[in-house]
Amino acid sequence: MMTTDYIGKPTNRVDGPAKVAGTAKYAAEFNVPNLLYGYVVSSPIAKGKITKINAEEVLALPGVHKVFSHENVPSLAWFDRSYKDDVAPGGSPFRPLHSAEVKYSQQPVALVVADTFELARYAASVLEIEYEQTAHETDLSKHIDDAREPGGGKTGYKPPKSRGNFGRGWEQGVAKVEANFQHGAQHHNPMENFATTVEWLGDKSLNVYDKTQGAFNSQQYIMKVFGLSKDQARVISKYTGGGFGSGLRPQYQLFLAVLASLELERSVRVSLTRQQMFSFGHRPHTLQHVALATNADGSLSGINHFAVAETSQFEDFTENVVGWSGMIYDCKNVKLGYRLSKLDVYTPLDMRAPGAASGSIALEIAMDEMAEAAGLDPVEFRLRNYADYDQEQNLPFSSKKLRDCYHEGATKFGWANRNPAPRSMRQGNRLIGWGMAGGIWDSATQPAQAKASLDADGHLRVQSGSNDIGTGTYTIMTQIAAETLGLPIEAVTFELGDTLMPEAPVQGGSWTASSVGTAVRKACQALGEKLLKQAQKMDESAFADATIDDVQFVNGQLRLRTDPDQAVVLRDLVQASGEPRLEAENSKLPGMLGMLKPAQYSMHAHNAVFVEVQVDEELGTIHVTRVVNAVAAGRILNPKTARSQVLGSVVWGISMALMEESVMDHRFGRYMNHNYAEYHIPVNADIHDIDVIFVHEEDDKVNELGVKGIGEVGLLGVAAAISNAVYHATGKRVRDMPVMIDKLL
Repeated sequence: MMTTDYIGKPTNRVDGPAKVAGTAKYAAEFNVPNLLYGYVVSSPIAKGKITKINAEEVLALPGVHKVFSHENVPSLAWFDRSYKDDVAPGGSPFRPLHSAEVKYSQQPVALVVADTFELARYAASVLEIEYEQTAHETDLSKHIDDAREPGGGKTGYKPPKSRGNFGRGWEQGVAKVEANFQHGAQHHNPMENFATTVEWLGDKSLNVYDKTQGAFNSQQYIMKVFGLSKDQARVISKYTGGGFGSGLRPQYQLFLAVLASLELERSVRVSLTRQQMFSFGHRPHTLQHVALATNADGSLSGINHFAVAETSQFEDFTENVVGWSGMIYDCKNVKLGYRLSKLDVYTPLDMRAPGAASGSIALEIAMDEMAEAAGLDPVEFRLRNYADYDQEQNLPFSSKKLRDCYHEGATKFGWANRNPAPRSMRQGNRLIGWGMAGGIWDSATQPAQAKASLDADGHLRVQSGSNDIGTGTYTIMTQIAAETLGLPIEAVTFELGDTLMPEAPVQGGSWTASSVGTAVRKACQALGEKLLKQAQKMDESAFADATIDDVQFVNGQLRLRTDPDQAVVLRDLVQASGEPRLEAENSKLPGMLGMLKPAQYSMHAHNAVFVEVQVDEELGTIHVTRVVNAVAAGRILNPKTARSQVLGSVVWGISMALMEESVMDHRFGRYMNHNYAEYHIPVNADIHDIDVIFVHEEDDKVNELGVKGIGEVGLLGVAAAISNAVYHATGKRVRDMPVMIDKLL
């Protein structure tokens, strides 16, 4: 007998064969007819203005069609300053080719369009542009005193909540630690570069193949900017080669490609180079100060967490860096602060676990220091300060299994065998260090829609305009649909990434599984009700008086729960209807109403990370030899794809701790290592044993599926645990990420 019980099973990726075979097409791989190619010219200065563009020589090259710049795009709807994309921070969004003003290094200042990519690239390289340069400011450390609170109102920014009296708690403290922390800017660097292929259909109608994490966000963007209707601006994004947040906002190649297509009435592709991938958005350079104090029994008497981060001159990008410190541990006296400093850089952008990834490094290293000062094991110290409810929001947690994460992770790792003294464990010439840390991340659900249709052959097709950035969305939605209507997984096709489909939110924030998954389930349930009504129309139907709760969908059949022998094949019901298919959609409204209700619970995923490092005593080289990451994230829809997400997060955490840094030369205001050769990320030889534990957690309050999301939480604690392990190995505390050899020697 076939099984139709799929949720929670380690199902293979349904999109895997297409990716392996190369039939999965990405934004720059749609070869539409009569295609032209655009190449972006980037500013060599960080601040100033363009004084002259000498385009005549370039335009004289055979095959060059046009050079777009601020000089010849003055009439677009783009100049309506009311425009905001769905995830824009407060301020005025950057407008490519808007004026002669240069706001940051590598700003796009022109687009050369030609018959071939090679010609466009050559023409862009010889295009002469003259600049008048003015002084720029890109060094956050020199502008701490200039930092201010982010603007309120339209920015949507809410200041972190302090409580109690930190000053009193600090004075009462028996043991105290106080330290400064920092990490430089980091860039997303997904494997797929940003690109847009615009297919010109005539009469201002376009098919836009875009690298994005939200097809509807890109559609709304070009509709507002260019005055297009939905019918004229179809956006398609079936596969995305990584995003990590870089695709949440429409990037400038989308604007430039659509602009060129509309002006030239031709299909146009614009692809960014790897160097240009460093020209929009990044995890912001952040400076932090943490002070902790404990009572004689090791309980926290005070927490002070303050952060200063960079933003652009034209937008206030904000993150929740310090708020987690008022939530994850039990403490009555908490002081939190957050400031921004405006610099001549592009606006930062959400990057996996935005805010929390930065804040958790400082807090969790400080907690390790505090545990030592209080004479307690790091795990015992955290358990002693365990928060049973959310003191920041004064709400109970919908569920919280962080305590179990500590216990199960420590057991798997063998933490009980740790000698607490620094430099006490070694293997030959290598010092052994064990460190740990924890994390917390929001569990949110956004309004989403889906449509389900069953054809006369018994094949179920489900659609939602979501995205899949490699996380496994295709697969888990197929699992949800197959189980809801009791069909074999081979009889289900899930489609996404097209604005002709029902609307879904951008893929980010770890909310896709809960949001789109709930929509898919509801759409399939609505289709199930239609199938039941069709069964009730049959002569002498056994289902005549049955409600939806009286039936079940199993093995391609509709059955009575009380009498499983009373069953009808689903495809027979479609055939009996006389229609080619039966279909149904979920309503977006209930999700929206739920978001308007006052919060009754604090909903979060948690994790605990345990790390072993080996440090060469003479060279200072660091090897992360073992990691155990215990995650409590509600119901796990697919342990196989979920494990892959956490594995990727751990690798990224190793990267953050030991390698990843965008190096700014402040003389030029430019990131100098804007390539894969010098922006260091781990290779296979850097990665050793990684164990992922999914702690059992049931939550009937967070959403209908009981799903919390794991894309972000798996990253948290990894970098801090590595730093803590390095201290345990060497006795040297490094608070400036990444931990490199020179900081140990």
